[in-house]
Amino acid sequence: MIKFISADDVLPLRNEILREGRLTLDECRFKGDDGDMAFHLGYYDGDQLVCIASFHLQGYGEFKGTGYQLRGMATAANYQGRGIGNQLVNFAIVYMRGQKVNYVWCNARKVAVKFYASLGFEIVSEEFDIPGIGPHYAMYLKIQ
Repeated sequence: MIKFISADDVLPLRNEILREGRLTLDECRFKGDDGDMAFHLGYYDGDQLVCIASFHLQGYGEFKGTGYQLRGMATAANYQGRGIGNQLVNFAIVYMRGQKVNYVWCNARKVAVKFYASLGFEIVSEEFDIPGIGPHYAMYLKIQ
């Protein structure tokens, strides 16, 4: 089941999957997590939170209209490859369409480009490195 969750709820899975458990939960917070227009989604298997994604009101480059940045998407290791992340992002897209959002974008890890491309995202940047994390591409999806 997919639910809207709090910024605090995403921190343990963010740390475990995206930071390999190396940080404190507070160090896993992103600027904007608690913004009025930010929202966070979680996929639950029973009572267990197994997939998360955060969305911050944030435009990208020259793209016009209202844009959201998808950040901190993570799926528990034993749930990866089951289509859960796909369901979560598609839920967010439908929600944002209803909110009249024009597009969503993300800084996708190089290893996740195929995943985002399967959802319709396009690469809109050259490859770049985020220190301590690795190679990324900016990716974009027009919603409306």
